[in-house]
Amino acid sequence: MKAATLAKLESLARPFSTRLPPRAVVRKYSEGRLDFLTKLGEETPSEFYSPPEEFSRELWGIRFRGPVMNAAGMFKNGECYEMTAKQGAAGYIGGTGTWNSRHGNEKDGIYLPFAPYARSHAASNWLGLPNDGDHANSERARTMKRVADCPIGWSVAGPPDLQGEEMLRRLVTGMRLYESAGVDFLEMNESCPNTGQGTPNYDELGTRLRYVKDNFLDIRTRRLPVIVKFSVDTELPQVPSLMDMLFELGFDGVNFGNTSTQYARRRATIHPDERKLYDFYTIGDFGVGGGVSGRPLKEDSLALAGRAVEYFKAGPPSQEFHVIRTGGVESWRDVEQSERAGVSLNQWYTGYFEMFAKHGHGVYRKLLAGAAR
Repeated sequence: MKAATLAKLESLARPFSTRLPPRAVVRKYSEGRLDFLTKLGEETPSEFYSPPEEFSRELWGIRFRGPVMNAAGMFKNGECYEMTAKQGAAGYIGGTGTWNSRHGNEKDGIYLPFAPYARSHAASNWLGLPNDGDHANSERARTMKRVADCPIGWSVAGPPDLQGEEMLRRLVTGMRLYESAGVDFLEMNESCPNTGQGTPNYDELGTRLRYVKDNFLDIRTRRLPVIVKFSVDTELPQVPSLMDMLFELGFDGVNFGNTSTQYARRRATIHPDERKLYDFYTIGDFGVGGGVSGRPLKEDSLALAGRAVEYFKAGPPSQEFHVIRTGGVESWRDVEQSERAGVSLNQWYTGYFEMFAKHGHGVYRKLLAGAAR
C-alpha cells in the first residue's frame, strides 16, 4: 500500500481509534508512525511540481521556490529530500543532528512516544533528538542530488548528554561538517523540550551564542546563514532582547518556534474527547510531557514572528536577517497571515501530514492553490 493511501485511511480512522485506552493509543501510533515514515521514505511522486514563479523568494542570496518547507524533526537523517522537492517544497531541512548518534527516548517499552489529537489538529511527541550523528548525516547531505531552487539546510544542537565547553566544541565541530558538506543554511535548535531545553536562560544562551560566533560565525569559509530557533513558549516581551543578541553576534535569522510545554494552557485548545489522551501523555500515568505541536501553536507562532519582524524593521542590523515561522501552519490562510506580518519563510510539520493525508503527493500544489481562492 502506498504511503498516501495509508495516510488517508489512517486519517479516517484516527478520530475513532484515539478513543481507545490512552496507553494503547500511544503504543499503536508510536509504532505506526515509524512504519509510515519508513514507507514514505521509500517512494517519490510520479510527477514533479514546480511552484509558480510568483511564490519564489530570495533569502541570503539563496533561491527558495515557495513560502513553505518542512520543519526540523520531520526527517531526522536526511530522508525524503527528493520526495519533498518533487512535491514542490520551498526547501528542505534535515535533523536535528547532534555530534554523537542518539537512540532517542523510550518509556514503558514504547519507542519515540507519539500521541495524535485528530479533532484538535495537534499532536504530542517525546522523541529526544534521535539521529545518526553529524558525521553520517553530513555525508548524506554531501551526496544528495540537488533540485533547483530547493535548498538544503540542517538543524543542529549541542549533544544534550555533554556539558559546558565540551558540548559547545562538539556543536561547532558538527556545524563545520555540514559547512564542508555544502548545505545551504544551518538552524541552531535552542528549544528542544524533549531534551530539557525550553525558554532559554539568557546568561547560558549568551554563552552558547558567543561561543558559536567566535568559533564558527567569524571564521565561516563561505556565506552560510545560521538561524536560531526558539520556543513558541517564548514571551513576547523577551523578543527584543533575543533579537538584539542575534543582531550583535552576527546571526542571520530567527525561527519562532518549537513545540510547546505549556500543557495547561494548550489543554484549552484540545477537543474534549481527546483530553483524556492528552492528560495521560503530558501529566498523567504516562507523563512524559513532550512537546505539543499543531494548531494550538498557531496564534503564538504568528505573534512572536510578527513581533520579531516589527522589531527588526525598526532598527535592522548590518547583516541580512530573516524571520521564519513554525507552529500551526496548515493552510494558505496561515501563509497569507505570515506574509502580511513580514515573515520570510514558513515551516510546517503536523499541518504537512494532515494535508498529505488528504492530498497525497499533491500537498504543496494544493496548499498554493489556496492563493488563487
